[in-house]
Amino acid sequence: MKETNVLRRAEQVSLTLRGIYEQFGYRRFRVSKFEEYDFYATYRSFLQTESILTFHDLNGKLMALKPDVTLSIIKNAPQAPKRPERVYYSEAVYRAAKGARTFAEMQQLGLEFVGEVDRYALVEVLLLADKSMAAMGGPYTLDLSHVGLLECLLGEAGLSGRAREGCYEAVFSKNLQRLEELLASSPAAVRQALLALVSAYGPANEVLKSLQGLCFAGAAQAEFEALCGLCAALGAAGVGLHLDFTLRYDPSYYSGVIFQGYLPRVQGCVLSGGQYDGLLQRFGKSGGAVGFAVYLGLLEEQYAEERPYDVDTLLLYSESTGMAELLSAVRVLTAEGKSVCVQKTDDGTVRCRQVATISEGRLTSVVRVD
Repeated sequence: MKETNVLRRAEQVSLTLRGIYEQFGYRRFRVSKFEEYDFYATYRSFLQTESILTFHDLNGKLMALKPDVTLSIIKNAPQAPKRPERVYYSEAVYRAAKGARTFAEMQQLGLEFVGEVDRYALVEVLLLADKSMAAMGGPYTLDLSHVGLLECLLGEAGLSGRAREGCYEAVFSKNLQRLEELLASSPAAVRQALLALVSAYGPANEVLKSLQGLCFAGAAQAEFEALCGLCAALGAAGVGLHLDFTLRYDPSYYSGVIFQGYLPRVQGCVLSGGQYDGLLQRFGKSGGAVGFAVYLGLLEEQYAEERPYDVDTLLLYSESTGMAELLSAVRVLTAEGKSVCVQKTDDGTVRCRQVATISEGRLTSVVRVD
């Protein structure tokens, strides 16, 4: 019963989010459960996984159960769209289960905006990400980073090859000591800016205010101003962001913003997204793209302890209870908005708010269960 309640709550969230996305003009995108394995192998680094569940079809061709939906959306997007494509999806994906040497079917919901990604497009997608987090209930955090700003500064640092790879890892792991060592020969202003970004975390307006005194130059200054403008627009829309410049990303795919959403009782992010213009370029397509995914399967951790009972009412009946009487009692309880589980005996496995019995066609002996 507990798993049923959790599933029902996740389904309610899914329906709510689909309604929100459709209000903003997003249409449902449906994909097959599998693609040719070579398709995913080509873009394996975007998937950030080495494990893909494969099988051979009746013609002997190697196929893969879908580990990702974004790739399929970009594959099917127009070569040069005349207007932005707004799509959302609700699909099962198949990935290696965390902490186990097996695969799991995971329900994923998300959306993609494909086309010219201007400031409004970013605001729209981040607003929908914020609405998605709010729909899950309770407090949440939405963290934002800006890949463009980091890439400009890393470029100005004059590092390449293994040294630059080392900088990425130092940034993602918040290893300030290692980052300072790698930047020892870089311009002082660049070193100061990168160390400040890695150290910064908190509400967007506070972090941006603390970074105002840094000596950004050229392209980095333009990216910083773009970030300030985006955060100001989101603040005006009521979106409360935290800035965290250590969010992990693949520089060959992502540009602009990346973001992640967190719930207090869930390990890891339940929402993840960003701008991935590089992926479109890999497909030979023009324009840009930004989107996010919601990992509905993780909501079990959020809702598992949210409801201390399985149903409102456990309704008990005996062999002598007439079917008409029983169905009438069920109608009365459900009409009151209560959930009902009907059993002959109370075996102690159903957690309920009250127990009800039927006597002479009427509900009697309603007992509150603590």
